[in-house]
Amino acid sequence: MSGILLTLVAFVIVLSVVVTVHELGHFLAARACGVAIDCFSIGFGPRIVSWRDKTGVEWRIAWFPLGGYVRFSGDDNAASVPDNADLALLKAEIAEREGAEAVSRYYHFKPVWQRAFIAVAGPVANFLLAIAVFAVLLATLGEYRRPATVDRLAAGSAAAVAGFKPGDLITQADGRRIKNFEDVGRYVILRSGMPIDFTVKRGDQTLNIVATPTQVEVVDKINGRAKVGRLGIENVSRSYHYRSTVWRAIPDATVEVWDQISTIGFYLRRLVTGQISADQISGVIGIGHAVGAVAQASTANAPDLKTMLLGFLVGEMVMVATLSVSIGFMNLLPIPVLDGGHLLMYAYEAIARRPLQAKFQAASFRAGLALILGFMLFAAWNDLHRYDVFKFIGGLFS
Repeated sequence: MSGILLTLVAFVIVLSVVVTVHELGHFLAARACGVAIDCFSIGFGPRIVSWRDKTGVEWRIAWFPLGGYVRFSGDDNAASVPDNADLALLKAEIAEREGAEAVSRYYHFKPVWQRAFIAVAGPVANFLLAIAVFAVLLATLGEYRRPATVDRLAAGSAAAVAGFKPGDLITQADGRRIKNFEDVGRYVILRSGMPIDFTVKRGDQTLNIVATPTQVEVVDKINGRAKVGRLGIENVSRSYHYRSTVWRAIPDATVEVWDQISTIGFYLRRLVTGQISADQISGVIGIGHAVGAVAQASTANAPDLKTMLLGFLVGEMVMVATLSVSIGFMNLLPIPVLDGGHLLMYAYEAIARRPLQAKFQAASFRAGLALILGFMLFAAWNDLHRYDVFKFIGGLFS
């Protein structure tokens, strides 16, 4: 029972932080552009407590903690892009109620570049949050790494067939620098069936070895069952501790975030082109399980409360940064409802000199919403299979 409670608490904390920072990005960008704002809510549903600041914005904490939102004044259109007829009506209502000079404070009457800036600010805030978290962790705790050497080869593995030998030092993969053994694993894991050109140092020689990772199914406590690419190499070298200097922490963290963005983009590209199966897509259930597993692993065997809380904090910081990158990236996809969909509509408006017609907005909004809901259901189905929920339920009746 304590494990379930820890998972729920960790999940609420992680998701609330990530979504609140995302919405705060929109809020601060809107404030910088002089947009009138009605409400900033942490959570959904009925309010628990609320107050107004000196600018008239209502700050609210609501009962359902998974997320939050910022609501701009006059933003009743779900797509946030009304057409000319809606704009004319809204403008007349504002002018009658508050005077003609108040119109320029409303979101829909801001220049299109400002609206685009506000839309992109949410994902950017997520990326900046991830960079800040990774920078703090790298500068304080650092991380343990292993040199990218091949110590052992599995018989008949992809690496053995390609010509790797014990003692080889991997320096590049497809021209990309490899700094440690963990880099090799991260690069290979999504490239099953794809030839990879490795640059290898063998004694005084520098060789190029092309190896094609094979797909294997693995099971771990965090990700459940997953299909990944493997070369069949092992590294048993002693780990070394790497900690960034204060001046290197932000650049190192930025590289880490960019690597994660590139990995997500590469995965989606392979998915769309049919090179890999969609059964590895994970959703809210998978995220919750991963967050809970990290929380339990980081607090297990803690000798005292202080150590347990520190382990919990570090584990949750890592999950906040990782999930923040994913949410920032996914929100930039050009799908109506998401920030990327708004950016696409603003691009059309900038080129055509007018907003998209209301009927097309409504149709695209419904299509985007259906796509997102369908994706969430599909991801939930994958999660149930990945964590053997159906097998567990079946076992109850067998």
